[in-house]
Amino acid sequence: MKTSRIKTASLGLQHVLAMYAGAVIVPLIVGGALGLTPEQLTYLVSIDILMCGIATFLQVYKGKAFGIGLPVVLGCTFTAVGPMIAIGGSYGISAIYGAIISSGLFVLLVSSFFSKLVRYFPPVVTGSVVTIIGITLIPVAMNNMAGGVGSPDFASLPNIGLAFATLFLIIGLYRFFKGFIRSIAVLIGLLAGTVLAFFMGKVDFTPVKDASWFHMAQPFYFGTPTFEWTAILTMILVAMVSLVESTGVYFAVADICNEKIKEKDLAKGYRSEGLAILFGGLFNAFPYTAFSQNVGLMQMSGVKSKNVIYYTAAFLIILGFVPKIGAFTTIIPPAVLGGAMVAMFGMVVAQGIKMLSQVDLTSQENLLIIACAVGMGLGVTVVPDLFSSLPKSLQILTGNGIVAGSMTAIVLNIVFNEIGQKQKRVIKLNEQRVS
Repeated sequence: MKTSRIKTASLGLQHVLAMYAGAVIVPLIVGGALGLTPEQLTYLVSIDILMCGIATFLQVYKGKAFGIGLPVVLGCTFTAVGPMIAIGGSYGISAIYGAIISSGLFVLLVSSFFSKLVRYFPPVVTGSVVTIIGITLIPVAMNNMAGGVGSPDFASLPNIGLAFATLFLIIGLYRFFKGFIRSIAVLIGLLAGTVLAFFMGKVDFTPVKDASWFHMAQPFYFGTPTFEWTAILTMILVAMVSLVESTGVYFAVADICNEKIKEKDLAKGYRSEGLAILFGGLFNAFPYTAFSQNVGLMQMSGVKSKNVIYYTAAFLIILGFVPKIGAFTTIIPPAVLGGAMVAMFGMVVAQGIKMLSQVDLTSQENLLIIACAVGMGLGVTVVPDLFSSLPKSLQILTGNGIVAGSMTAIVLNIVFNEIGQKQKRVIKLNEQRVS
């Protein structure tokens, strides 16, 4: 029994390491842009990790009104980074959290209605969205393999060597081992890569030395929230976009777990996300959404147990209260993370392709939906300034490859597979009767 718990905990830790970099980068970017002090930035990172754990628990636990009950991990959404910085610059940091609280309440109110839109997420849409998510994340992995955007040794041979050493180790473990070793191949790769990086002088322990031992969550740390209509509407739009992204993740995880998602399950999942966003505003953290990198990790490990994610949530909560321990996970060099990300994000693409295999690919309409959605998603990722001349409010929808591609898939599916379908069925039935 003890050995089983250790294995489950190891798998949970692997999920923490897979999502940690993505989770902490958001508070670092936002906090830096808003000019926060080191003490305030430390709070922002710690409360974010704590809220990631709480948000994950709320989603994994399947209650009567909350929780989709799937092994998903939640983290702060990248979609909110630009809007939060813009709101902070225009109205102050207090308006950011007033807007986040309002958007969380809005999601709670519309969750039941939004879940009724499940008919607009057939495999051609969900498969396209998951494929787009994976494809648009690949550049993140590539930049990390090179050492991270802005690093002085970007694309240096040591960084490339570290990245491929990590990737090849993960592939080797996956090829020659089975069972538990194979399921924690990413964790072993990250740890071994970090040890190798240490001997190469590329591991900096400064974050560990500077971090405090204990941190207490404090509501309204940055002051009493203020409410500005423009800021609120912006964050509501961000929340709706996050729900679309999360829907793709839900369907991907359900497909991996061989489970069917019903309308009521989506409603409970959306409510949990709304509650997580609300808590993020109250404790001055961030809006939260389902993380796709953990989907790729789940596909690679083959482990679909919710118990693993419960451990992940517990680790995140502990790390949120003890920044000194949490800081150890930040010393993993970007190149090492990049090597692991290639495998994980690639598995997200593979999962999307698997979902698309359920689609009638003899239909030219379906092929066009997939082509335009993936093309738009990849295009906006490669050329992010394509829609820079549009108003800022619209750029939330057009400036992110995942969002642009997802919206394209949803709209085209409605155009080709929803509008006029009743009339088409009647015509087809009449033709069958005549024949």
